[in-house]
Amino acid sequence: MSTATEEKKAPLGGRFVGATANYLDERTSLSGLVKALGRKVFPDHWSFMLGEIALWSFVVVLISGTFLTFFFQASMVETYYTGAYDPMRGIPMSVAMESTLHISFDLRGGLLVRQLHHWAALTFVAGIGVHMLRVFFTGAFRKPRELNWVVGFILFVLAMAEGFTGYSLPDDVLSGNGLRIIDGMLKAVPVIGPWISYLLFGGEFPGHDIVGRLYALHILVLPLIVIALIAVHLVLMIVNKHTQFAGPGRTNTNVVGFPMMPVYMSKMGGFFFIVFGALVLIASLVQINPIWGYGPYDPSPVSAGTQPDWYIGFADGALRLAPPHLDWVIAGKVYPMGILIPLIVLVVFIILVAIYPFIEGWITGDKREHHIAQRPRAAATRTAIGAAGVWFYAMLWAAASSDLIATHFRLTMEGVIHALQAGLILGTILVYFITKRICIALQKKDREIVLHGYESGRIVRLPGGEFQEVHKPVDEYERWKLVADETFEPLIVRPNDEGKIKGKFRAAMSRWFFEDRLQPLTNAEYQASLEHQEHALHELGDDDHGHDAIESGDSKH
Repeated sequence: MSTATEEKKAPLGGRFVGATANYLDERTSLSGLVKALGRKVFPDHWSFMLGEIALWSFVVVLISGTFLTFFFQASMVETYYTGAYDPMRGIPMSVAMESTLHISFDLRGGLLVRQLHHWAALTFVAGIGVHMLRVFFTGAFRKPRELNWVVGFILFVLAMAEGFTGYSLPDDVLSGNGLRIIDGMLKAVPVIGPWISYLLFGGEFPGHDIVGRLYALHILVLPLIVIALIAVHLVLMIVNKHTQFAGPGRTNTNVVGFPMMPVYMSKMGGFFFIVFGALVLIASLVQINPIWGYGPYDPSPVSAGTQPDWYIGFADGALRLAPPHLDWVIAGKVYPMGILIPLIVLVVFIILVAIYPFIEGWITGDKREHHIAQRPRAAATRTAIGAAGVWFYAMLWAAASSDLIATHFRLTMEGVIHALQAGLILGTILVYFITKRICIALQKKDREIVLHGYESGRIVRLPGGEFQEVHKPVDEYERWKLVADETFEPLIVRPNDEGKIKGKFRAAMSRWFFEDRLQPLTNAEYQASLEHQEHALHELGDDDHGHDAIESGDSKH
């Protein structure tokens, strides 16, 4: 039967779809792109799902935020509440808070969607943070993915900004106090700070339209930038290939996993509904940001015990840990160093995290491409730096709740602050050294297992009456996991053509980064260890012949 006859017998809908697909393909070559993406292989490891949690949480943020946009009114014009929540009837408040209460109590499903939006935003920030920790500790940011790390970190900062702008929209006491803190931090910056505050708030705090400006940032400017950066992030991931953990057949040029279509695409779709369902369940059962318990914003009733959202707590904690009486008076002008010093520390910390891949590349001089993820213990110095950074962040984060720590445990506020200050400085140093020693000890333990086998739990009795446990060789898969095969040496300082020695500092930093690192096993060492283990097994009679064995506490003859 001819093709023309087959097309005539095809259903009208099928012919229309086929004709449309051919029309688009002839003008856009979409089939080539679809085939290329369909053949794209992704490794199947649970840790790679962390980034997907962030991605699908952002999709939930967009869906729920679109719904809320139709009912929220970003206006600071004063009105009186007349809605369903009886305790607040007749209270003067802004239109912004009145519309938020209307969404919560008068709109069917409004409170669920509002809480879903808030929980999804928190999960979005947390997902990015945990995903970046996985990338950092496995060295997945190394060449050629340095730029993707920077893009991901900018996404993290923008996600925090997106969350803070949304958190500030209801114009309640909690959000108003948060904006007041931001206003004070801006005004502490010399010269440009007061002007930035004036432009942001439209005049002296609280300004006449700060909610409207934050609303424009929250629903338009920041989401568009985030969507664009997510697209760039995904394109770079496809171009640079996905990292994978070491194993047989897995090399820098060969990825072992599942193709994008249909396997991985189906898994991604299923995972989206899992994330969506989990967020809806949390939003249904766990209350968050009950603004009706705080009331409309007024500078006088500052609520005790209020806490910022977790992702912005580190900035609040940095302000609380700054020592008092740090103001400088220079040429008649007061410089509030109690605010400026925490700001400088936070900015430096953020910049160092953003450019860390370039710092490590400069220290190590490593210009090779890396597509195999490292176990954290295999890069002891990097893991120690990361653990110290997490501890530093955690201390700032805990300081944001210093008042609650003091009241709940009946401690003095000064004692809590001093303990957190010591933990911030001394604790960060201790965490670095302890983590590094643990990583090196784990490397030595892994090498011992590869060279001498793992403890099988089987004990044999030798002819002389001695009891000895049987150690069996690890299999190929386990060996790939336990022993790193990357070899790299510290940079060596050499004189240039003019006989001058340059780069001493870089060489010293390189020696520090690689100090105490165990060199990977050579093939000769591994083969010798295998022969030794096989000989030992033969001597012990592990083939269940020639010797008595005690296994699991029972005698066997």
